[in-house]
Amino acid sequence: MKRGSWFSSSFLAIAVSSCLLVSANAQQVREVGEPEAATGYVDKQAFSANDYMVVAANPYASWAGKNILAKGGSAIDAAVAVQSMLSLVEPQSSGIGGGGFILYWDNKNKVLHTFDGRETAPAAVNSHWFIEGNKPMRWLDAVVGGKSVGVPGAIKALETAQSEFGTLPWNTLFDDTIKTATEGFRVSPRLAKLIALDYHPGLKTFPTSSTYFFPAGLPLKEGAIRKNKQLAKTLKGLAENGTDYLYKGELAEKIVKTVNSASINPGQMTTEDLAAYEPIRREPVCGLYRDKQICGMAPPSSGGINVYQILKMLEGQDFSTLTPDSVEFANVFTQSSALAYADREKYIADSDFTNLPFAAMINTAYLNRRAEGIAPDKKWRRVRAGNPYGDANISLGSNMEQPNTSHFSIVDKEGNAVSMTTSIEFMFGSGLMVGGFLLNNQLTDFSFSPTQNRFPVPNRVEPGKRPRSAMSPTMVFDKDGDLEVVVGSPGGSRIVSYVAQTLVGVLDFGLDIQQAINLPKITNRNDYTALEKGTPIAELEAPLKALGHNVKVVDLNSGLHGIQIKSGKIIGGADPRREGVAVGR
Repeated sequence: MKRGSWFSSSFLAIAVSSCLLVSANAQQVREVGEPEAATGYVDKQAFSANDYMVVAANPYASWAGKNILAKGGSAIDAAVAVQSMLSLVEPQSSGIGGGGFILYWDNKNKVLHTFDGRETAPAAVNSHWFIEGNKPMRWLDAVVGGKSVGVPGAIKALETAQSEFGTLPWNTLFDDTIKTATEGFRVSPRLAKLIALDYHPGLKTFPTSSTYFFPAGLPLKEGAIRKNKQLAKTLKGLAENGTDYLYKGELAEKIVKTVNSASINPGQMTTEDLAAYEPIRREPVCGLYRDKQICGMAPPSSGGINVYQILKMLEGQDFSTLTPDSVEFANVFTQSSALAYADREKYIADSDFTNLPFAAMINTAYLNRRAEGIAPDKKWRRVRAGNPYGDANISLGSNMEQPNTSHFSIVDKEGNAVSMTTSIEFMFGSGLMVGGFLLNNQLTDFSFSPTQNRFPVPNRVEPGKRPRSAMSPTMVFDKDGDLEVVVGSPGGSRIVSYVAQTLVGVLDFGLDIQQAINLPKITNRNDYTALEKGTPIAELEAPLKALGHNVKVVDLNSGLHGIQIKSGKIIGGADPRREGVAVGR
């Protein structure tokens, strides 16, 4: 792989070993698929395959997906296996106790389907759910316990998609995870590090979680073998009975009891809340950028709208005169990003409750007007939201989104593809554990204040509503309608920027997917410009300050996992900032 000038010569080059091609069972994952070091920035090389590929956040998960594809499974079959394995080996980020968004590309019929598996608020909540003493709760206080738990949706969305697009029996898709949970997995560096941080206020407080993550009172160590027989039991139940095993019956009752009897912030979930959950099939958000079709997820995800907004507002820029590490690119990218984030904060929420059609926000004329002031030499300034909805009385909201999420990309041998971003929100979610998995804290993605300046905030808490999310599973199609890129990332509200910057790298700078993922990160959420610490882009701090930016050099922990289809080859990219790998054949 050729490196651009923006890569530091000190970065460590790591190639995924060719031996990752030859193993085909879960036992060998532990032998040749051990996680790469996740404590510093490394520069990975692209991985190429001919038939199929899986890129996920942990080698166990990548291999679980690959094993399904090797048996003739479809991309959505592999997605079920990947998500179940992530529940085991990456519990801090996602799992069957959380939610997610799925893009599924049906290559034979050339149709893109999307499945909204976002969590829903229980029926007992109200718009003042996180108000105490006439003031919003502190976010970190609200995270812990049952009050923040939404009805999980990820596994139900996967079942819905797999029932239509799967080729293998549902009950065969959990085998690798059940075996690994029973025999034990090797604790990864990242998981061990996050446990040792002891940052989650409830992880040690709740007995089940404390026993699992702090055996004998000590945090799990990197390389330790950890079994999870409770999760194995849960997955066997899901395999044999479908998702009714989680949403109805004994496990549902345990979830409700765990949420409502939490020693900190007890919730008010009911078995009826669980039994009533349904994923939603939504129309994808698609728009033309140059000669490519960019498609993403509709609200309550802001990703489909905001990624496209950033790209479309950059369309008038001449990238042939810019480089990814230049001050000029950083300036125009952050200008466009600020405009998109301003719109996000004011307008985007669960559209089933707001009745605000997303088409207005990706309208070409509207975005052209928004982009009129973007220029490489323009002084940066904070911006206001646009006015795509006329005189609607809407107030600006705010919420916090944490970077503990996961993304995986899959292409099967028939050319079908999955882009799925999945999350339990904060690291280790609510801290509550039941059935061997952690429950989410996604309700804290709502705005805690229901009104501002006497007008309603669209992303306020309401019964049955799905909180806004920055998760941005994305697919790109060429001018003939053929799939070209599958990508997404964790990273909280910065997800939008990570995905947009990666797409610019591929579509405008001609990088392969891995090179684009490797790019030092830059973000601006209409607040300050963040430059990735320890990378050459940090050298832009002074010139950007001269252009009016408030600059902070910080760790930017993206977790991009993408696939590019080019010249008959399937090219995979895994973010060097995390533990993921691309595997395939």
